[in-house]
Amino acid sequence: MTRAVLSLGSNLGDRLGYLKLALAAVRPALVAVSSVYETKAWGVEAQPDFLNAVCVVDDPARDHWAWLRTGQAAEQAAGRVRELRWGPRTLDVDVVTVDGVTSDDPELLLPHPGTPDRASVLVPWTEIAPEAVLPGHGPIADLLAARPPAEVATVRRTTLELA
Repeated sequence: MTRAVLSLGSNLGDRLGYLKLALAAVRPALVAVSSVYETKAWGVEAQPDFLNAVCVVDDPARDHWAWLRTGQAAEQAAGRVRELRWGPRTLDVDVVTVDGVTSDDPELLLPHPGTPDRASVLVPWTEIAPEAVLPGHGPIADLLAARPPAEVATVRRTTLELA
């Protein structure tokens, strides 16, 4: 069994539609999906706000590489163009963690290295799996509690629906 946590984000075009496209790519392996949150851009800040969500997926036929390829295929289907690191994008699918697997392969770093520092991932993940642990970093609830309150406040839950 390979249970994975995927972080979804979009800040160009039909943002909600692109998040839905990503979820369609992982069905029927979808176990849980968070609410949709709106967040300020991270890294390159002069760009539109993101819609973000986190989902938990489970499929015994997929390993961590298969989850990466699934996410990349969804990004391609959304017309993602990689021009600027942390720049605007139609769809971003990050593999956050897969069954505690660690990887230092530059193509797939696991757990995803930005996770402990990103309220935009921790807030929605905590919503659907508050007991989750990020390998090598500890409980995600503790990681979220360690983020500055002003940063956490910028992760705004929306009324938009994914499921």
